Amino acid sequence: MSSTRFKINLALIRQIIYLQAMFLAVLTSFRLLLFYAFSPSFTSDFYKDIIAAFWLGFRIDLALISYIMIVPLLIIIINHIINNRIHTNIIRWIVIIYFFTIYFVASLLIGMDFSFYSYFNEHITIMIFGIIDDDTAALLSIAQKNYNLFLILALGFVYTVLLFMTVKIIILHSKTLLWLPKWQVQTAVYLSLVLLVFLGARGTVGMFPLIKNIPDVSSDPFINSLPLNGVFAVQKASKLYARNKSGKYDLLKQMGYSNNKLQAFKSYLGRDDISRDDLFVNLEKTTPVNEILEKKRPHVVVVMVESFGTPILKYQSDTFDIMRSLKKHFTQDILFTNFISTSNGTIVSMEPLLLNLIARPGSISFGQSEYLGVSFSQAAAKVYQKAGYETHFVYGGDLSWRNVGSFFARQGFEHVDGKGSIKKVFPQSTEHDWGVYDKYAYKYVLKQLNEAKKPQFIFLLTTNNHPPYELDTAYDSKSLVLSKKLKTHITGDMVLVKKRLQDYQYALDMAGKFMDKIKNSLLAEQTVVAITADNNTIEGIMHYDNYLQESKKIPFYLYLPPYLRRETPNVTTPGSHKDIFPTLYNLTLSNVKYRALGTDLFDSHVLHCGFNDRGIIISKEGAFQLSSSPILNACEKQYKAALAVGEIWIKSQK
Repeated sequence: MSSTRFKINLALIRQIIYLQAMFLAVLTSFRLLLFYAFSPSFTSDFYKDIIAAFWLGFRIDLALISYIMIVPLLIIIINHIINNRIHTNIIRWIVIIYFFTIYFVASLLIGMDFSFYSYFNEHITIMIFGIIDDDTAALLSIAQKNYNLFLILALGFVYTVLLFMTVKIIILHSKTLLWLPKWQVQTAVYLSLVLLVFLGARGTVGMFPLIKNIPDVSSDPFINSLPLNGVFAVQKASKLYARNKSGKYDLLKQMGYSNNKLQAFKSYLGRDDISRDDLFVNLEKTTPVNEILEKKRPHVVVVMVESFGTPILKYQSDTFDIMRSLKKHFTQDILFTNFISTSNGTIVSMEPLLLNLIARPGSISFGQSEYLGVSFSQAAAKVYQKAGYETHFVYGGDLSWRNVGSFFARQGFEHVDGKGSIKKVFPQSTEHDWGVYDKYAYKYVLKQLNEAKKPQFIFLLTTNNHPPYELDTAYDSKSLVLSKKLKTHITGDMVLVKKRLQDYQYALDMAGKFMDKIKNSLLAEQTVVAITADNNTIEGIMHYDNYLQESKKIPFYLYLPPYLRRETPNVTTPGSHKDIFPTLYNLTLSNVKYRALGTDLFDSHVLHCGFNDRGIIISKEGAFQLSSSPILNACEKQYKAALAVGEIWIKSQK
C-alpha cells in the first residue's frame, strides 16, 4: 500500500471527522432548542435526569453520524485498495455532495419533527403518513396562515447555502499529512476506523443497538422524549408504516399472546369458563329489559368535537371564559372527568370508537388499509340499525378525507353526509379550510332530528378547533385573558396560541348552543346526547403538573331526557372511547345484544380502565405508563388482553 495514497486519504478522513463533529453540534443544538421551546419548569430533582437525557441524546446522535460515516469511509478504503484510481479531487466532490445531501435531508426531518412535536407533543409517529394523506391544499393553507412561510423559507435558504459552503470548505481544505507509516499500520488504522464507526452506530457494546431500545432516564415523559432525534423518529415511523402495509403487523406477538388466542380471551374476560367453539360469543352482552324504552325509544346523538381536551378547562373563569355556553350543561348533566382518548389523532380515535374496539398502537387507520372494504359486525351503528334506528354519519368536511365516506357507509350508517350535503341544505353555510363551520353542522343535525319519523342515531364529527384556527366572521368571540398560572403552563408563539384558544372557545360554544336548542325544544324529552373528543391536541402548547394524569384527558358528557334519568354514576370512574357505546347501549336500548371491548361506566361491579395507544392507562389508582415488567396490575393485563382480543376479532372479519 502506498504511503502517499494513505496520507491523502487519511487527511480527507480527518476533515470528514471535523465535519461530523460540526453536525453533531448542530444536532445537539436542535435538542437544546426542543428543550427550550417545550420543557416545563423542573425542580432540582430533575436536573440529573436532564443531564442523563442529553448524554443519551448525544450517544444517539453519535449513532446517526456513524451511520452517515459508513459510505464515505468505505469509498475511501476501496479507492485506496485500487491504488486511488479515482482521482482525489473527484472523491472529495463525491464526499461534498454526499454529506451536503445527507445533512440537508437530516435537517429537514429534524425540522419536521420539531413542527410535529409542537402540535402533538411527541416525536414523529406513524400518524405522519396519515397527515401526508390529508387534504394537501388545506395543509398548505394552514402553513400559510399560521406561520411566516417567507421567513421560514428565507432562513431555510440561508441555512442550506451555509451548509453547502461549510461542507465544501472543510472537505477541500484537506492538506496532505507528513506521516509515512508502514502498510501494517495503515491497515490497522483503517480497521480501527471501521470498528469505531461500527461501535458508534450501535451506540453500545451490549446485545442490542441503542436505537433499537432507547431506555427511559426519568419518570418524566418529556425528559424521556429528549434523546430521540427526528431522523430516527421518522425511520421508526417508516418501519411501522411499511410493516402495516406488508401485513406483517403482529399485535398478538407484541402483547404476549402469539399462538394463544384462547388465553387472550381468558385474560380479557377474567375467567376460564369460556366457549372454545366461538370465541367471539364470549364478548356478547345483552342490555337490560326496559319496558319504558320499548315504548319510547330516544334519539341518540354522539358528537365528537375536534381536539377538545379538558385540562385547559380548569383555568375557566369570568376573564377566561373558554367554555361559554357549554359550561352550564357540563354543570347540569353527567360529565365523566377521568376519561381519556383512545389515540392522539382524529381518525385513529374515531374508527375504534365506532367499531367498538380500542386503538391499535403503531397501526394505520382501517379506512386507509386493507380493511377499507370490510363491514365490521360489531360496529355501533349496526347495533342501532338492528334496533330499528335510522343511522347517520355526519362530518363537516369532505367525505374523501381518510376515506371516511366509503368506509363508514359499510359500517351500518344508512346516511353518510359531509360538507356537500350540509351546504346543499344550507347554501349560506360558510367554511374554513377543513369544512363548514361547526354551527352549520349542528344545524344540519337538528334538522334531521326535528324532521325524523323514526328514532335517529346520529354521529357527528366537527371540524373547528383545528389549524389554521379560523373563526366564523359572524361569531362574537369573547376576550380570553391568560392568568399568570396559565401562562406558566403555555408555550409557543403567543399570537398563534391566542388564535388557537379562540377557535377552541368557538367549538365549545357551538356545542353549548346545540345543547341549548335541544333542551329548549321538544327534543329535550326524547334525545340522548353524548359529547366527547377525538384527542387533546391542546397538549402541544401546554405543560402539565402531572403529564400522565392530565395530557390525554377528554370529556365524556351525557344528557339524558327526564324519563331515562337514573342515579348519577361515579363521574370519576376511569374510562376511554371504548366505553362510550356500551354505556349508551344500556341507557337507550332494551333487550338488545351487542359485542364490544368496553364496559358500561354506570356498572360499578366491573373493572374500569381507560386506554390510550401511547401506552397511557388510567385507573382508579391514577394514570401510569404500560410497563414491560412481567408483573402487571389489573388494568395493564386488561389492556394487553383487550388489544390481543381486538386483533383476533379484526382479522376474523377480513
